[in-house]
Parts: sequence; structure tokens; C-alpha cells
Amino acid sequence: MNAAIDLLAGPPELPAPARAPGLGESIGLLALYFALQLAVGFALALLVGLVVGLRVGLAGGGDAQQALRAAMGGPDLRTAITAATLLVVASVTLWIVHRRWPRQWSLPQAWQGFGFAPSQRGAYYAVALAVGVGVPVIGGMLTHLLAGQHPVTQNIAQMGHSASLLARVVLAFTAVTLGPLVEETLFRGVLFSSLLGFRRGGPAGSPVGNTRLSMALVLSSVAFGMVHLPDLGWHWYAVPNLALLGLGCAWLRLKSGSLWPAVVAHGVNNLLAVAGWFVMMQPPG
Repeated sequence: MNAAIDLLAGPPELPAPARAPGLGESIGLLALYFALQLAVGFALALLVGLVVGLRVGLAGGGDAQQALRAAMGGPDLRTAITAATLLVVASVTLWIVHRRWPRQWSLPQAWQGFGFAPSQRGAYYAVALAVGVGVPVIGGMLTHLLAGQHPVTQNIAQMGHSASLLARVVLAFTAVTLGPLVEETLFRGVLFSSLLGFRRGGPAGSPVGNTRLSMALVLSSVAFGMVHLPDLGWHWYAVPNLALLGLGCAWLRLKSGSLWPAVVAHGVNNLLAVAGWFVMMQPPG
């Protein structure tokens, strides 16, 4: 009886193949990520202002505005707000990506998914270390050549140089772990897969041609470099260095079948950058 019912019902419906995110979705997610940074950072600064104002009021007088200005001028507080902002925004962004594309989360093919699974070829983790170490050397020479006598600094680096040791450790930890994780998810996960797999009016999920592959590698890497311009004070000299890192991470994502080697390379690159906060600079005060 059951067999007859199954026969009348027809063959079971197969799940649809996993699709890469649309290009518009990817760009929208990137815009949301940076908008969240502004919103959360402003909300945390406002909360600090309310706390400082309340403390001054309860203390029985004093200039609340002057107290707030003194508090926000301290590098440790600004560092704490920056680290807390990254923690909140990274958590929300990763949650959105997993909830929006749960089937794509762990797929190894770069034109379908984001590769949140260990690479089956462990040698790529060694390659990731080489990329993470080599890019700062080559990119640093390129930046020096392009910048000439112009200084190239990042806002986060200036903050790390002037903060206390504990604040430096907290900021460095977030820059080496959370930063690479969420940025690789966005650029080598969502954006890269959309550039590789997006088909207008057609299915996605098949290997792509050399032209599309080359365009995806270049566009995702350039976009990765360009979004860091505000943190670079809008100086373009370091953008090629960041684009080179993006290119290496995209190649790792494509070849390894996993996002983790790209995260490792990105983290090692950031680790070398923040090492100067502890080695080259003297503690404040």
C-alpha cells in the first residue's frame, strides 16, 4: 500500500543546488558591515559619555563636557571602544552570513560556498604562513617605493602605539583573530564566491572560465584594498600592498578548498604589523 502511494507521489524532490550569493547581496553585506562599525562605535561612545556625565553629576559638580573630553582623549578608552566594536560587529556579521547562506557555509568550492571546513590538503597551511610572512616584506617595499617621502600610517596602528600594554594586547588580539576571520568571510567567502558563481538568470555552481576567474581574483583583491582607505587616512600608497594580500588569500581559498588557510595568512600578516607595537615602541609614560 505504501509502495503504491509512493509511486503515485512520484520521485522524491531533490534539494536545489547551492547557489553563490548574488553580487548585489555581497555588496550590500559589505556596506552593512562598515555601517555597523560606525553605528556600534557611535553607540558605545555615547554610552561612555552618559556614564561619564552621570559620574560627574553624582560627584556633585564639575564640568561634564571637560571630563568627557579628557576620557575620550585617552588612548586606552578609544582602544577599548575599537576592540568592543569589532567584537560586536564581527559576531553580528558572521551570524548574518551563516543564517542567510547556511548551505553555502562549509562548501569547499569557491564558486558555491565559503569553505568553513578544514582543508584536505594540509600543505596549504604552510603556504599560508609563507604568504602571511612574504606579503608584508614585498608589499612593504612596494609601499615604500610608491609613497616616497610621504608617511604611511593606519589609525589603528597609531592607537596601538600610544595605548598601554594591556590595551595593546587586547587590540592586537582582535586585529590578529577577529579582523582576519570576518574580513576573509566577507571578501574571500561571500564576495569572491559571488564574483565566481554569479549567473544572471541562470544556475550557479559549475567551474568557471579563466576570464571570470581572473576578474574575480583582481576585483575582490582591489576591493579589499580600497575599503581600507579610510583607516589609511585616504593615502593610496598602501592599497597595492593590501591588494597583494587579498590576491594571495583568494588564491589560497580557491586552491585549498577551505577558507582557513586564507584566515591564517591574513592573521600572520596582521601579527607582523602589530608586533611593532611591542618591539619598536616604548610604553607610554
